Formats: sequence, structure tokens, C-alpha cells
Amino acid sequence: MVARVAFRPLLRVLRTARANNQWSELKSLLKDRLFMKRSARNPGPPFLFQMASGYWLSQAVYVAAKLGIADLLESGPKSSGELAVATGCDPASLFRVLRALSSVGLVAQVDSRFTLADSGRALRSNVPGSLRRIAITLGEIHYQACGELLHSVRTGTPAFKKVFGADLFEYLLQNPEHHAAFDQGMTELAYLLAQAVLLAYDFSGVGTIVDVGGGEGELLRRILDVYPEMKGTVFDLRERGSLSTTVEKAGRLSYISGNFLDAVTERAEAYVLCGVLHDWSDELVTVILQNCRNAMANNGRLLIVEAIMPEGNSPSFSSLLDINMMAMTSGRERTKSEFHTLLSDTDFRVNRIVPTLAPQSIIEAYPK
Repeated sequence: MVARVAFRPLLRVLRTARANNQWSELKSLLKDRLFMKRSARNPGPPFLFQMASGYWLSQAVYVAAKLGIADLLESGPKSSGELAVATGCDPASLFRVLRALSSVGLVAQVDSRFTLADSGRALRSNVPGSLRRIAITLGEIHYQACGELLHSVRTGTPAFKKVFGADLFEYLLQNPEHHAAFDQGMTELAYLLAQAVLLAYDFSGVGTIVDVGGGEGELLRRILDVYPEMKGTVFDLRERGSLSTTVEKAGRLSYISGNFLDAVTERAEAYVLCGVLHDWSDELVTVILQNCRNAMANNGRLLIVEAIMPEGNSPSFSSLLDINMMAMTSGRERTKSEFHTLLSDTDFRVNRIVPTLAPQSIIEAYPK
């Protein structure tokens, strides 16, 4: 499927960006997705060796993210010594990491000082499109679990439990620091994914919407920003504290604590499952979908935002994401036909599948 930008949603997003002074960040995101740069590479070792050693670079990126290097470079060039003092690191070792990151274009080295390159700006904190926190959680719990991928392949069970002694979500509830990093990383991804969803899908006519398993509510906030006539609810296991954003203060966004494996209690015209189903086995996905169906009126709609595995063996991000899910959870990425089967078994029919500028697509389903 070819990713697309739909005309009417594009106009809505552009109007909202202009009204909220968000045009510069939207332009940057669109440029990054629609006009991706390709850089020439110096000759290197065999491609297979580069793939096998890819964790060298991923851990260097993690170190830079964890230490907040991009934030420190935001004010201007600094030497590795200055950065080492600011981060409490060994200057020579930090220089070697920065030099490696310079070789792939995340930072730039000028004489003995380093500056932040355009490609590394997403490692800054608290900026639109930031990926710092997801880089941290990928470099910590994901990295450790994937190091035991062989265990998953041999046993058919998540390596995460072997490494950490608990299932992913149980572990996060027991470890607040990793839980916070995981949630913040998912919020960063939700911000980027929200732009792709809003540019591809027209929510006109939807008055009420529930984001099932919506975490911090970033996706739903972005949708409500663009559709001021809509009200929404985040239905998630965790309770939320004070509400501070514009849509929350206006009473258009609320949070309800609940477990979607038990029931979905909120009534609405539309339900969103974004990045939820790939965390769970087919058996539990059936439970989640059935609970959504039980809460839904016969004229409601379900929107599933997930990467779709190609039916053949063509290259895809979802194939690699599937490896991560194998190590981390009992879930998996699924093909179009697998989604059709799961939805049909829970009294849904697929109306259409809408590609986006992100690796994820939107599966629109209605009750049979």
C-alpha cells in the first residue's frame, strides 16, 4: 500500500497548525517524512557485518540520549571535555562516542568541539518530534530483552521474562523509573504517529471517541485539537493526575481507569486501538476486540492503528518490529488477512485500510 495524505484532513491539520503557531514543527515533520535525505556513504565492511554490529551504533545513540548530549549542544559547540564535566563522564571515552556519532551525521565535529547536526535534533528533550525518551527505553529494557532473542526462538516465550523475571507490563508497574521512560517514549511516538493519522484519515462526523489503552492521551489530544467539535476519553489501566492541556481544561478530554482485558465501559461513536493489539496474543486480542464490540453501538466504528505485515517476503519495518515483539511480549505483528480473521471472529467487518506516512496503517472496521 502507498502511504498518502488526504486532502480534507490536510486542510484541517494546516489550519490548526497555523492557529496554534505550530506550522514550523509541522513543516519539519512533513519534510522529514516526505523528503527524506539520502547521504553518500564511505566504503565499509561487508553488509552482513554491518547488520550484525548494528547494536554498536544503537548503544552509542542510547548513551547520547541518556546523557542529554543534544540538550547540552543546543546552546552551541562544546568540547568533549566540557560535555564530560556536565555529564560526569570520562572525557576520552565520551569523545570516542561523539566521534562515532559524528561519523553517522548525528553530531558534527569541528576541530576539538562538537555541534548538533540536523539529524540529531530529535535527541533533544521537550521539542516536537523528540525521540530522546524512546531511544532511552530502546537502549535499556528493549536492548536487554533482545539480547536473549534466542531464548524466545527456542521456547516460544518472551525473552523479557527470562531477563527481568516478570512480564513487560508487570515489570513496568514494579519499576517506576523504567515505567516513566517507557510511557514517555510511547508518548513521543504517539505525537509523530498522530500527525500521520490526522493527515490520512477524516474524522468529520465523529462526535465522541474513546482511545482504548491510550496511555498518556497524546494521540487523542492531537485529534481533538484538529476536530474541536469532538469529545474524547482515554480508557487505560492507569489513573491520571491533574489535567492541564487546552482540550482537558475545556472538558473535551477525560481519563477513565479500566482494564480492556476485563471490559471497555465507555460508550462512544468511535473507538481507537493504537499500537495496542501487537502487544497481545491472538487469544487476548480476541478478548480486547470483543470488549470493544460489546461497548459499541451498531453504528459505531473501530479504528486500529498498527503496522501491517506484508503477505509476502518484501522488506518492511513491521518484519523487524515483529522481532522486538517476540522478545518483549506475547504479541506479534499481523498481516492484512490475519486482521480480517480476528475482526470477523469478533463481529466486525473491515471497511477499508488507510495507509499513512508512518509505518502504521489505519484499519477501519464496523460491526457486522
